Amino acid sequence: MKRLFSILAITGLMTFGNVQAQDSTQAAAPATEQVADTTATATTDEATATTDEAVAEEATFTQSMKKRFIEGDPIWMSPVLLCLILGLAIAIERIIYLNLSTINTKKFVSEVETALNNGGIEAAKEVAKNTAGPVASIFYQGLERSSHGLESAEKSIVAYGGVQMGQLEKNVSWVSLFIALAPMLGFLGTVIGMIVAFDQIESAGSMEPSLVAGGIKVALLTTVFGLIVAMILQVFYNYITAKIDSIVNDMEDASISLVDMLSDYFKEKLNK
Repeated sequence: MKRLFSILAITGLMTFGNVQAQDSTQAAAPATEQVADTTATATTDEATATTDEAVAEEATFTQSMKKRFIEGDPIWMSPVLLCLILGLAIAIERIIYLNLSTINTKKFVSEVETALNNGGIEAAKEVAKNTAGPVASIFYQGLERSSHGLESAEKSIVAYGGVQMGQLEKNVSWVSLFIALAPMLGFLGTVIGMIVAFDQIESAGSMEPSLVAGGIKVALLTTVFGLIVAMILQVFYNYITAKIDSIVNDMEDASISLVDMLSDYFKEKLNK
């Protein structure tokens, strides 16, 4: 009997232990799911918060620039903004024009030389006429005057080269003017703002920071925006001048090649 009771007791304890373990596992499963759901929700919230912060920072920067511009007194900030708009308009127009004027000079000179040797002056003129850019225009003028002799062609090349250089540099001086004018307008606004601030001190009869801080801040903002405009336009101006120098060098090299080609052509023609 004792063995029977012992066996029954051990069996009951094992059964009760298994049931209790299953209940614990079932109870832990929802808790684990709840923790996972909480973690996923937190991750989503963090990603959303990061995106919102980036958008907020961008909006804050734009709003801050607008706010600073308005605080800088429209009377002095408007001329600075006008310098930026006009300077960028001229700079972009020049960049487009210069890029359209750029060609593969070596390939063009080779095509003209081939046409000159095979078809004569008229064939070379046709190649130059169908090619855009100042180099092609100089070639066309030189070939057009070649009928009056080599010396006349050389003079035409030199004269028309100066004309094309003037076309390349057209309105570039305005960009340099705006580069100099923008910070000068900013400094002028700053000086006048400081004068107004000191007038307020004189009228109040005391040196109170709150009385002059706003005026001084407004005065300094004009200088900041003027310098920013000058730096932006300076980058465009340097690119334009470098592009013009590159095209002018191509024009000079191509002009020398054209004179040599015409000289050889006339010598060959005389020998025949």
